Amino acid sequence: MPETLSSLDLQTIDVVTYAVPVFVVMMLTEMIWAARRAPQAYEPRDTLTSLALGLGSTIAGALTAGIVLFATVWLYDHRVATLPLTWWAWALCFVLDDLNYYWAHRTGHRVRWFWAAHINHHSSQHYNLSTALRQTWTGFFALSFIFRIWPAFIGFHPAIILTVGGINLIYQFWIHTEAIGRMPRWLEAVLNTPSHHRVHHATNPLYLDRNYAGVFIVWDRLFGSFQRERDDLSISYGIVRQLGSFNLLHAVFHEWRAMAADFWHAPFKHKLSYLVRAPGWSHDGSREGSDAIRARWQERQGVTGE
Repeated sequence: MPETLSSLDLQTIDVVTYAVPVFVVMMLTEMIWAARRAPQAYEPRDTLTSLALGLGSTIAGALTAGIVLFATVWLYDHRVATLPLTWWAWALCFVLDDLNYYWAHRTGHRVRWFWAAHINHHSSQHYNLSTALRQTWTGFFALSFIFRIWPAFIGFHPAIILTVGGINLIYQFWIHTEAIGRMPRWLEAVLNTPSHHRVHHATNPLYLDRNYAGVFIVWDRLFGSFQRERDDLSISYGIVRQLGSFNLLHAVFHEWRAMAADFWHAPFKHKLSYLVRAPGWSHDGSREGSDAIRARWQERQGVTGE
């Protein structure tokens, strides 16, 4: 029988907390840059909403962290193998966690249940470092954490899993900016960059539901979801149906409410589809999802991706 964590020290490195002062300095630096070069990048009410969403997400995460930790430890206590606490195990877990993030993120855009928890991250029509703080309040309710903790079952120590997850989140902070253009070609080929992530936050038809990567953009290239940023397209940010409001609770819960209404009013045979099919799907064809919007635009423009 494998040794259980009841007799092991579980010490995770709270890397995100240590990174907060760096986040603050980076945001202030970007604000100074924006004041001189791109005053439209920041809007005070939008930034306050982003900060409030970040604070709320932190509180929600603190309230549910114990349950997530318990689930991770339970999986580890029933693991099929034991991987050592060595550098290569950390490196392997980091790569595996990033792959898990890719599929969690892709599912968060392609399954409405998960999109309801993720949509607030995309709700700003501005793209700056404060936008990175628009994290979910309802990810625990949506059970999104399941995508990230399963490696404990194959033998990765929970301390490694939780720490590399924090590093992954920290990495994604700096790519939420327009202050950085294109990076060197070799780096753009491997890593997620501001250019790649601007595409992800765009509402342009060609850019919808593209570039799900956390750290390594290679996942998008491998699984057919990559789209480069094009110089001939001016990016519009936000969601297809913009919030039109800076109301904090509306930003957090509007998609849950809309999904519940669709579920309630739909014919019985279509109810489940409004939870598990892609955002924009409707049983009567009255709405369009991202694939249909992109295909219609491409047909009209006579262009393809990339």
